[in-house]
Amino acid sequence: MPHMWWVVAASVVVGLVAAYLIWTAGRVERLQGRAELAARALDAHLLRRAAAAAVLAERRFGVELYAAARIALDASPDEREAAENDLTRQLRGVQLDPGDPDCAAVIAASRRLALSRQVHTDLVRDARSARSRPLVRLLRMGRGREWPRYFDIDDPTLVVPADVPAA
Repeated sequence: MPHMWWVVAASVVVGLVAAYLIWTAGRVERLQGRAELAARALDAHLLRRAAAAAVLAERRFGVELYAAARIALDASPDEREAAENDLTRQLRGVQLDPGDPDCAAVIAASRRLALSRQVHTDLVRDARSARSRPLVRLLRMGRGREWPRYFDIDDPTLVVPADVPAA
């Protein structure tokens, strides 16, 4: 009878360890998946902003802004961060009028991009943190996927002048 106690206790411990490992593996997988989805959403917002900037440049501003927008649209993954930073600098260099629909589209796209970038950064940080834990690395729980990468760009939020009240 005393030997049964140890068998039951060992079975409970093994069951708890197995449940913890399954939970941890699921968490790593979920965080990795969410980081990948956030990367796709960030890419979509980058494309929307670049397209809106290209339209704005064609209608109101010159060649430099249009070129920066086209480069951002056509950039390879290795060149993407630099191209997006250049587009942000170009957009900050022009006077945007929130009353103009084309300018408003760029401003809105930039705000959505800033939010998407923050969500992506948070999810990448969480996924990298989960994958870097010793037990996760030891058991190679994230081996089927690449390490999530940060997308390092300047804050894309544009500062626009406040509406000046009519005198």
